[in-house]
Amino acid sequence: MPVPDDRRSPRDRRIHERVLVHLEVDYRCDDTFLFAYITDLSEMGIFVRTSMPHPTGTRLNLHFAPPGSPAMDVEGEVVWINPHRPGRADNNAGMGIQFRDLTPQQKDQVMGLVRTFAYLSDDDGEPMGNS
Repeated sequence: MPVPDDRRSPRDRRIHERVLVHLEVDYRCDDTFLFAYITDLSEMGIFVRTSMPHPTGTRLNLHFAPPGSPAMDVEGEVVWINPHRPGRADNNAGMGIQFRDLTPQQKDQVMGLVRTFAYLSDDDGEPMGNS
């Protein structure tokens, strides 16, 4: 089924609030284990900054530990990528990952994280997480 042509900016198309964060994430795809950073979070997914994003459709096992919260082990699927572009100063390479098969408890934890980070970043304008 073709996707309708939606000319709104990605920010205007978003349904769920997205908050800036800086969290370490370990992720696994098949037998490959990698490390990167989550730079934004919503109740539906995350953006992982990496110069080597996986192709869309790739399923990943994600592990991250937000400060003051229990560690999370969740499943996700790469739904879009921003490829690495050598020589560009504004390069924000990475992949948008949509959470898959979250339990009700995981959904509650993610929604709590979004609210917490949104509140904390409103206080000082800085992304929260590990430095």
